[in-house]
Amino acid sequence: MKAILNNIKGDKVIWAVVLILSVFSILAVYSSTGTLAYRKHSGNTEYYLLKHLSILLLGFVLMYIAHQVPYKYYARISQLALYASIPLLAYTLFFGTNFNEASRWYTLPIINMTFQPSDFAKLALIMFVARLLAKKQDEIEDFKKGFVSIMIPVVIITLLILPANFSTAALIFTTCLVLMFVGRVRFRYIAMLVGVGVFSVALLVTITINSPRLGGRIGTWQNRIENFRSDDSEANFQVEQAKIAIATGGITGKMPGNSTQKNFLPHPYSDFIFAIIIEEYGIIGGGFVVFLYLILFYRAVKIVIKSPRNFPAFLTFGVSFSLVFQAMVNMMVAVNILPVTGQTLPLISMGGTSIWFTSIAIGIILSVSREIEATQETETTPKNAEHVIA
Repeated sequence: MKAILNNIKGDKVIWAVVLILSVFSILAVYSSTGTLAYRKHSGNTEYYLLKHLSILLLGFVLMYIAHQVPYKYYARISQLALYASIPLLAYTLFFGTNFNEASRWYTLPIINMTFQPSDFAKLALIMFVARLLAKKQDEIEDFKKGFVSIMIPVVIITLLILPANFSTAALIFTTCLVLMFVGRVRFRYIAMLVGVGVFSVALLVTITINSPRLGGRIGTWQNRIENFRSDDSEANFQVEQAKIAIATGGITGKMPGNSTQKNFLPHPYSDFIFAIIIEEYGIIGGGFVVFLYLILFYRAVKIVIKSPRNFPAFLTFGVSFSLVFQAMVNMMVAVNILPVTGQTLPLISMGGTSIWFTSIAIGIILSVSREIEATQETETTPKNAEHVIA
């Protein structure tokens, strides 16, 4: 254990933020899975707690491994990961398990565990776009050599995810647009890509309306938007229960484990876990969680500023923006600022692949931070040594 602690490098504030978010996750998941445990495991509330702890533990292992890998290797890994994600997404789209009329995952053979390729593809695409932006900085303003080569993988991945999970596709697409803007891609090219995206969605809607397998998903999107705009409490059951949780939580909350709305919310341990956190820890607790994500992004931006090369800078920004953006979307849904999206709260919501790929993403940020620290130590050590000799 001591050897492992000695090898933990990188931004210590980010490590602390991850640890605190994990504590929130354990408490919130244990509290919110009570009803699920009584329904599926005869009241064994420790079942989901132990399962979640094991998932988080593996997440920390993956984070540790990822932060030990020199960031330069992620450029090559991004290529392999992107090429692997395309057939995985295509297979899941047509043969994956249906949930709410959407093919979002499939079950891995032998180990019988569900796998969400969209989580894998999201990280792979962000790494790949960061690589292309760094590689093409000298010709980034050229339409064909700079923009088109970056646009093609973004469009392919988002179109493969879009029929099954619109919110994830939109999140990935937006992240790539912001990353391209930071990477000095011309704004008019980005605006054109937005137009292509809108056209693609319109085309997909036209096609899927006439598709027996995918057509029902359009109705789901339409219902969510219409329900968000209406005042029908029955149609907005999830949101109404989340509002009650937030209102009854008040400033200081009901204290851990005392949530009542967890018994009424359909998914209090994933999509609406932020509402449960506010109910039990109050506005103070909810505000503290928001603050932790902002601190995570702030520390990531500091790493970006210190990065000696373009690739680690773009990589760190893209990965951190994606995580924090997803967190903000989840929390805005819980407080009824956005329609229901189905996005989880990174590192807090119960889940498998979402937690693992989030852990890997944070490990990548820490990898960049670790090498920056090592470089700074190398540069300062000779000066200190000369000072001592003198």
